Amino acid sequence: MAFRILGIETSCDETSAAVVQFSNLSDIKVLSDVTARQEEIHERFGGIVPELASRRHLESLLPVVRHAIEKSGLKYSDLSAISVTTKPGLIGSLLIGVNGAKTLCYSLNIPLISINHLEAHLSAILLEEPAIELPALGLIVSGGHTSLYKISDSWSKFSALAHTRDDAAGEAFDKGARLLGLPYPGGPQISKLAEDGNPSAIEFPRSLPGKTNIEFSFSGLKTSLSNYLAKNPEPNLSDLSASFQEAIVDSLVEKTKNAIQLTGMKTVVVAGGVAANNRLREKMEARLKGKAKVFFPSMQFCTDNGAMVAAAGVVKFLEKDFISGPDLFHTEVAPKTEARARKGKVL
Repeated sequence: MAFRILGIETSCDETSAAVVQFSNLSDIKVLSDVTARQEEIHERFGGIVPELASRRHLESLLPVVRHAIEKSGLKYSDLSAISVTTKPGLIGSLLIGVNGAKTLCYSLNIPLISINHLEAHLSAILLEEPAIELPALGLIVSGGHTSLYKISDSWSKFSALAHTRDDAAGEAFDKGARLLGLPYPGGPQISKLAEDGNPSAIEFPRSLPGKTNIEFSFSGLKTSLSNYLAKNPEPNLSDLSASFQEAIVDSLVEKTKNAIQLTGMKTVVVAGGVAANNRLREKMEARLKGKAKVFFPSMQFCTDNGAMVAAAGVVKFLEKDFISGPDLFHTEVAPKTEARARKGKVL
């Protein structure tokens, strides 16, 4: 029997909805995936303004959902459940998506599935690689998060191994781009310039070294870039971008390699917006060759999207982890408060 889930994602600045069809975890088919982006709104501020993001979600949610349903060739009555991101994220943005999903579930008399945004990023791989061997190591790299997770014997069992102590990798890209006078979002801008640059031209620091350390830190890298620019006001932007990107990528790869050695895992899933970075993909696969199999979602499933939320929903649907009836009105959201490692402890 085939089931269909509508996935809704509004944790930050993308309003996204997708419909997937499945009968088990091995045959998930994406019927539609529609996203409304907001870069033009936030670009002049150099980052996301939460109030403006939530207002745009309010305007975009119903049209995006309607388009996703139409594109899937289904009707609302064909849906078996709706999965929606409830944490972590910008509280105003989350509320728009959650309340929209709750209203639809109530009117259609179908269950709601609560989804953790970080788990959804890792679950995106199920859309293309459902037979990944577990347990596996999960690396989430995005604008707001840089974390290592253990995925145990099920895609519903995630446990945190380590986080960033300060900035996330994507945040470092954006802050670095701002120092270089590049437009928002900064990651793609730096990566584009880096294509023509020498990654060894400038020696930037790799924070928290050591073969047993799996925590991340990028605030010192940003400071190092700022100091370099103060001494070199007219740098070669291609070399500078390539060197800055290399420092971020090296840190991500080395910490992941350390985690493999500490845990003995042979499978790695890399997800999140920064997972779309070509240099990261290239270097991760090269450095981990012979140590672990590395899986990346397709580019379209790296940034925030409804399909990954629907994929995580499939896992919970098969485990009958639903919110329905009176509980539907008590669904809570959780703001963006990523746990972080402090005083040398890995959380």
